[in-house]
Amino acid sequence: MMMILTIDMTILFTIIAIGLMLATVYALVTGIIAFLKTTEADLKNPNGGPSQSALKQNKAMMMRIIFQGAAILVIVMMLSLRHAG
Repeated sequence: MMMILTIDMTILFTIIAIGLMLATVYALVTGIIAFLKTTEADLKNPNGGPSQSALKQNKAMMMRIIFQGAAILVIVMMLSLRHAG
């Protein structure tokens, strides 16, 4: 019974890890696209403070960090499950 549970958990963690990795790539690409769309007007924002483009880039890169950290955590959990069994 324990072996079946371990295999099912490994499959579940693998699916979750792949999903988080795909989310990481999506957030990275979104951030890069926002960066490439930055105009000179965005860089010389007369209002002082960050432009909408900069805020979008920042949000995308923060999401990338969160997804990447979650993916690493899931992989560590998978490895600890494998070593425990």
